[in-house]
Amino acid sequence: MDPLHTIIAIGPLGVYLLLIGLLNLGRRPFVTTGGRDLAALAVGLSGLMIAGPMELFMPEAPARRFGALVWLLLLALYGLGFTLVILMTRPRIVIYNVTPEQLRPAIARIVEQLDSQSRWAGECLLLPQLGVQLHMETSPVMRTGELVAAGYRQSFQGWRKLENALAASLAEVQRPGRTIYGALLTFVGLGVLMTVAYWVVNHHQVVAQGLREMLQH
Repeated sequence: MDPLHTIIAIGPLGVYLLLIGLLNLGRRPFVTTGGRDLAALAVGLSGLMIAGPMELFMPEAPARRFGALVWLLLLALYGLGFTLVILMTRPRIVIYNVTPEQLRPAIARIVEQLDSQSRWAGECLLLPQLGVQLHMETSPVMRTGELVAAGYRQSFQGWRKLENALAASLAEVQRPGRTIYGALLTFVGLGVLMTVAYWVVNHHQVVAQGLREMLQH
């Protein structure tokens, strides 16, 4: 693979890995929605899509007609495709840098305030007044937790209230300690970005020439 395609393929992925690594090394848990989590993943994988399928299956007729603008059309199509995937997925809340022992009490503190009729059944939680049904999934090794909708009949407003309340509850949680997983992701992300910087600095002429040829495809 030439320097330009290497930079395009691994650059966004390096940023994504570094971001996830830093979140796992943070001082507090980080709460986000499943939609935003998937959107970040889409950005991280965008370079691989550009250097791979997009260029490999480049439509010749639009490329001749629109020139470099065809890349904007392909990126828009990629973004719309991932947006459709996000809209079709069930509501989900993702919590980074948290242990199972910290997540369950944090949820227990807020469910009674949000819904007096809340009920637990193992790892499943029913909040009828909020219109939310979910089950909890945790990964002790990666120190992540997920609240995943159980069924498609959900109240998005209820999920929003749950997300805000959970973020406020977890803001009081102390740092769970360093994690090898977070350090590894940070190290790999930095390594990838240093590789990108090396190619840009030492092969800038080759990269510039490759970019011109790519846009004139």
